[in-house]
Amino acid sequence: MEFTATNTSSLNWSGDILALGLFEDQIELTGDLSTLDDKLAGTLKELITETEFKGKADRSISTRVGGNSPIRKVILVGLGKSDALKLDSLRRAAANIAKTAKSLKGKSLGVSLPIFETPETTAQAITEGIELALYQDTRFKSETDDKSHGIEQIELLGLPGTESAITRAKQICSGVILARELVAAPANEVTPITMAEMAQSLAQEYGLELNILEKEDCEKLGMGAFLGVAQASDLPPKFIHLIYHPSVTPRRKLAIIGKGLTFDSGGLNIKPTGGGIEMMKVDMGGAGATFGAAKAISQLKPDVEVHFISAVTENMISGRAMHPGDFLTASNGKTIEVNNTDAEGRLTLADALVFADKLGLDAMIDLATLTGACVIALGDDIAGLWSPDDQLAIELETASKTSGEKLWRMPLEDKYFEGLKAIHADMKNTGPRAGGSITATLFLKQFVEKTPWAHLDVAGPVWADKDNGYNSAGATGYGVRMLVNWVLS
Repeated sequence: MEFTATNTSSLNWSGDILALGLFEDQIELTGDLSTLDDKLAGTLKELITETEFKGKADRSISTRVGGNSPIRKVILVGLGKSDALKLDSLRRAAANIAKTAKSLKGKSLGVSLPIFETPETTAQAITEGIELALYQDTRFKSETDDKSHGIEQIELLGLPGTESAITRAKQICSGVILARELVAAPANEVTPITMAEMAQSLAQEYGLELNILEKEDCEKLGMGAFLGVAQASDLPPKFIHLIYHPSVTPRRKLAIIGKGLTFDSGGLNIKPTGGGIEMMKVDMGGAGATFGAAKAISQLKPDVEVHFISAVTENMISGRAMHPGDFLTASNGKTIEVNNTDAEGRLTLADALVFADKLGLDAMIDLATLTGACVIALGDDIAGLWSPDDQLAIELETASKTSGEKLWRMPLEDKYFEGLKAIHADMKNTGPRAGGSITATLFLKQFVEKTPWAHLDVAGPVWADKDNGYNSAGATGYGVRMLVNWVLS
């Protein structure tokens, strides 16, 4: 599938399928659209009238064009109200166009959507929407009904000179797709071993520095919290540290830390069936986004040094498993009473945060499918954001608005840490049921000493039960585009 940017307008374009965006409050055909409708023998006006099309967001209609028209079919996609247009409006409209065009079985597609902010940002949003909407993960199917979407040529009309934005979008989407594939793959395919191999492939292909700490290395660093989770698995834990070094002196040094539980049984506090344990392949959604961002950033080559970190393991059940009530010692010397073995992600993150905090960074963030409490609070589409640093929180909120990946800043109520205090250890790994996502964050905060830090609980948006735009049902790749925007800011 090839993208091109052209100065050709919708009025003069010829090809299989022409897609046009219409605002809800500007549905009347005027100017070039009126001229185009005359050229198409009134097809546009007839289509709008017969379908009672109002230009509402996420709505699209299509029809075949008769006669000797230079185009065969036309798609009209709603953009909502003009004063509510955002980059994500264009991204979603482009995704809608792509899926509709796929069903119409054309080879060439011309896309005409309004410019928002700049031609470059517009071209990038449109390309992202199309790329992500048309991606299909068929790796584990023996047969597929549709192995190709059929569209071979996509022209972005009225956006000349935006080829670099198109390239940037495709590089970012390659990272999103990697994250989707990591999260969607089952736990017998994505293991600590294969995650390390994937990191090695990224390092070799994109010139990244890679350090993998084996179990013995983690023991020397005193990573008792991480290793406590890992001790029941027959597969060795892998602490992955991937580094992008810019070719110039970096203006910032950042870290992205992803929770990397390739499968979470819950340990001896075993998870229930029916919406619980069978989906725990997604518990490395934070790590998936981390390494997806690594793939994108290494192609974009910003002047920022970025560390991609994940303490990768399984949380399993065996005669070696940690017990409820065990005490663990993290690498900063703090002791933890494990009162729930199913609150394991924060244990692995504890040692990862201590490790990152020693790197001399300007800022670091972690992403984790950490708590069901965050899903209860914010639903399936919105991630929770916690940070004691207002500037870092603002940076992430800005990055989120540009990417269209929703997050909401949550309170960091320090007095809630009282619920984590233990009698004989420094803290327990879980507190009261109330405010569970807040106490989980306060637990993580004990392992950050000096670096500006933010925590993202992505338990909801890493997986979608149904298609919700350019995120197909299944793994969404949530966070990759936001992370890239943050690094580039």
